[in-house]
Amino acid sequence: MISVSRQKRRFLSDINVTPFVDVMLVLLVIFMVTAPMMQHGIDVNLPKVASKNLPAKEDVLIITINAKKELFLNESKIGLNEFKEKFPKIMENRVSKDVFLKADKTVPYGMVVEVMAEIKRAGIERLGMVTSQSEEKR
Repeated sequence: MISVSRQKRRFLSDINVTPFVDVMLVLLVIFMVTAPMMQHGIDVNLPKVASKNLPAKEDVLIITINAKKELFLNESKIGLNEFKEKFPKIMENRVSKDVFLKADKTVPYGMVVEVMAEIKRAGIERLGMVTSQSEEKR
């Protein structure tokens, strides 16, 4: 009789996935809410000119000077002295020697020329100036 009762009892070996699904849905909602807030960039008020857009390659280096006179190499903030030291070393190993310069229109001309001189000193011959289109040509 003891053996009969043992045969009737079975263990459930199924995994309950309901808590897992609940946690995943909560994470999904959190990421959906926070993803738009994670977009970042450098705010630059570009000068407006009447010109055509140039085709851009994927692997270009963008140097940005914002209104606070802060210098950025792509999206990384860098000091001017550090830029002078590291930029030639960075360009030695790059296949694409194209560089684009974005400078806020309130940045003093002297600082823009100083950065351009450092780019030239690093051996870069092709420097593109990034601007936005003027209202009259749109």
